[in-house]
Amino acid sequence: MTRQTGRGATSSTPRSVDVARLAGVSQKTVSRVFNSEPYVSADVRRRVLQAAEDLGYRMNNAARALASGRTRSIGVVTLGTALYGPASLLMGIERAVRDTGYALRVVNTMEGDPSGVAGAVGSLLEQGVDGIVVSEPIDEGTSMAELSVDVPVLVIGAPSPFATSRPVTSGGGADLLTRAATQHLLDLGHVTVHHLSGPPRWYAARDRLTAWRAALAARGAPEPPVVVGDWSAASGYAAGRQLAADPSVTAVFAANDDMAIGLIRALTEAGRRVPDDVSVVGFDDIPVAAYVTPPLTTVRQPFDAVAQEGLKRLLHAIENPDEDPLPPSDPPVDLVVRSSTAPPPHR
Repeated sequence: MTRQTGRGATSSTPRSVDVARLAGVSQKTVSRVFNSEPYVSADVRRRVLQAAEDLGYRMNNAARALASGRTRSIGVVTLGTALYGPASLLMGIERAVRDTGYALRVVNTMEGDPSGVAGAVGSLLEQGVDGIVVSEPIDEGTSMAELSVDVPVLVIGAPSPFATSRPVTSGGGADLLTRAATQHLLDLGHVTVHHLSGPPRWYAARDRLTAWRAALAARGAPEPPVVVGDWSAASGYAAGRQLAADPSVTAVFAANDDMAIGLIRALTEAGRRVPDDVSVVGFDDIPVAAYVTPPLTTVRQPFDAVAQEGLKRLLHAIENPDEDPLPPSDPPVDLVVRSSTAPPPHR
């Protein structure tokens, strides 16, 4: 049995093009009506819905994707690691997407794989995702320079690694958090603040290093040599053994809490008391930070806030392609002062 479309054409199953023909509108307008998009007049909306009812047309999810050009899915590229920061950010993204009606497709990459991000993005584009979140904290060099992406891309905490006509950013503000940590130590009276940085290929490590230098320069404090770690407590311990041998060290800002905890262990073993002899500030506020000895002063990363703001801006770019992007906002600065910081020892 065939169904008459009203203009002489027949089809076993009515399609959106049939609805558009009967209503006297474009197929794009039909898509806008069924996706509840703005800028459709009440009269046009009524005509489209009436035509759909007359034809017995029902848009299922697959048809909706074909008609709108959207699959209502978001792809996420993230580093395959158990490190607290990237893992917490991924959880924040999953929570932020949960109530949007979009599906989430996650692809993990591995550190040191030069084609990892490019391959992950290519895989997501082949799946027809409507937008991509790159939660990729490592500089992969020029491997993605020729990759062009035609959907909105949210890059968290780093510059966009490839060309896209609709870039979205979130997760800035590491400079504000780092300045708060460094200024806290300077405000206590320390002449300068040493820095235990993360790996140079990580954008997070670079941002914290740059902000630490700026905070010292703003106060006219001397800049001591940087000690480089790899985010692990073991690398913090190794750095602590090195710094403990220098009696001029009275304050250290570590680029994450794990390294700060290893640093404190090494200082304590060397007879340098924390905070009596050396004050230590971390970064992230991992759950154990409040329970180590001494409890760690740190700056709390607002992972959920970063994810929520980023997803809000990404969805706006997906659903309103002709509008300007939403403006970014600075993250809250939450310095959590505990017992690992104090004024410098009297000399």
